[in-house]
Amino acid sequence: MRYVSTRGAAPPRRFGDTLLEGLAPDGGLYVPESFPRLELGALRGKSYTDLAGAVLQPFMDDVPGLAALIQRAYRAEVFGSDQITPLATLEPGLHLLRLANGPTLAFKDVAMQLLGELFASALARSGTSLNILGATSGDTGSAAEHALRGKRGIRVFMLSPHGRMSEFQRAQMYCLQDPNIHNLAVRGSFDDCQDLVKTVNADAPFKARYRLGAVNSINWARVAAQVVYYFKGYFAATRSDAQAVSFAVPSGNFGNIYAGYVARAMGLPVRRLILATNENDVLDEFFRTGRYRVRASAVATSSPSMDISRASNFERYVFDLVERDGARVKSLWQGLEASGEFDLSALRERIVESGFASGMSTHGDRLATIRQAYERHGVLVDPHTADGIKVGLEHREPGVPLICLETALPAKFAETIREALGREPERPPGFDGLEARPQRFELIERDAAVLKRRIAAIAGDDGA
Repeated sequence: MRYVSTRGAAPPRRFGDTLLEGLAPDGGLYVPESFPRLELGALRGKSYTDLAGAVLQPFMDDVPGLAALIQRAYRAEVFGSDQITPLATLEPGLHLLRLANGPTLAFKDVAMQLLGELFASALARSGTSLNILGATSGDTGSAAEHALRGKRGIRVFMLSPHGRMSEFQRAQMYCLQDPNIHNLAVRGSFDDCQDLVKTVNADAPFKARYRLGAVNSINWARVAAQVVYYFKGYFAATRSDAQAVSFAVPSGNFGNIYAGYVARAMGLPVRRLILATNENDVLDEFFRTGRYRVRASAVATSSPSMDISRASNFERYVFDLVERDGARVKSLWQGLEASGEFDLSALRERIVESGFASGMSTHGDRLATIRQAYERHGVLVDPHTADGIKVGLEHREPGVPLICLETALPAKFAETIREALGREPERPPGFDGLEARPQRFELIERDAAVLKRRIAAIAGDDGA
């Protein structure tokens, strides 16, 4: 499998070359030259690890010992059961795909545990080191840090928006004392953090000197790992490979639902990919109108991991939408930088054919959905998952199973759960008193030069 850039100017690469690189040299995102088609009948009934091997092997065909890496990443002692992502049926035709049973109680663990194994294996083979530069709106950071803490040859620099995550999310990251973990709280929004990552990565000499890599979903390995659980959820919810299903997905940075788009392209019978936003409704507006308008700044909401105005993975989708014309993608993103928007409403029919539907959920909607799920089904969901359920139900079709993707466990968002239900969410063992533990982070300005100086001071010339 070879990978090309969405901007069209970078030479094709093998997966192993893209793994440690992050952004392509031309500023684009790597995507496969084509999506492999899978035979569903050969996959039904497989264990999670065997299913992951079948789905991922075409994308990672140059990774030695891939099956062993998958086995190490997806263990019952890490995810609570051999199912890894079990399916809960709320009522006939309505399901919740449990994705938050990993070490940081968020769906990001599913991809990050594999990414950690892939990184460690690649670095061990090459005898080199890597400095990871990432941005988080809440869950990516903790999942990445817990997957990479203490790993030889890896140092993590994680940017987070100062004061804009839940107390639980902050504590999960900042309480880590491992010397290879460096939390940098940025005075700004997640979009500012994400922009800093892209700006620093665009400095090719700096990136090469300090061997910068990526764990955000700009890294194709993250997306590929998430494709697996769409197949897993489909097989758990259906008995026939002819049955179409719809997935409802809370979305901020477009990576999770883009993985569903890839699964659909690989032959999974997906009727609709139902995208749910919070009040930061840039993506919902696009799928309703064809117009993509970023906001000056994301609004702080009670589903903070989706407080994003500029979705990184959206570029991968647009690349396909414009028939893989890299020059056009480059022009669109140059226009986006200049004016804050572009208009693809002329491609409305193609957008509809790609399977997407969308909607928006507010704070009041989240509270109502949390109450409804608890009272009707005895299930406690976090505010992001509530966004997905609310919008998913609005687009539910008779005879089409609806699978709602869980984002995180409610323990991470106790304030909203208290407001919705008047009670504290239960915490899994080991998380009591998390917020009271000593925390270690550094506050920095939203300035790429400041960030580069901090990386250089900590990493030195010896990389990680």
